[in-house]
Amino acid sequence: MNEIDNIAMKVANEIDTEDKKINIHLPAPLTTEQLMAIQSIKRLKNPFKMLSVKDVMQDLNICETIAYRTFKRVDFPSINIGKSNQVMLISYLIWKMSKRV
Repeated sequence: MNEIDNIAMKVANEIDTEDKKINIHLPAPLTTEQLMAIQSIKRLKNPFKMLSVKDVMQDLNICETIAYRTFKRVDFPSINIGKSNQVMLISYLIWKMSKRV
């Protein structure tokens, strides 16, 4: 276990923690909705957190049966491994924003 800790510390010391600016040149200006989506995603602590069926069920205020049907939809970005159904937070939020009218 000490070897793993030493490697982890070595990698952590090599990482440059300074914020870097990334310039992206887009051919067309972003819409208001796209800008709002980008700002919302930037504020997430962990956008790669996995959500369960119960998390989605509570967020959408739907019953468990409808939540499982949502996870089986073709356009829903879920990961289904055996009986475990999960979705990544960032992909869920993008899906949810694209479904809002």
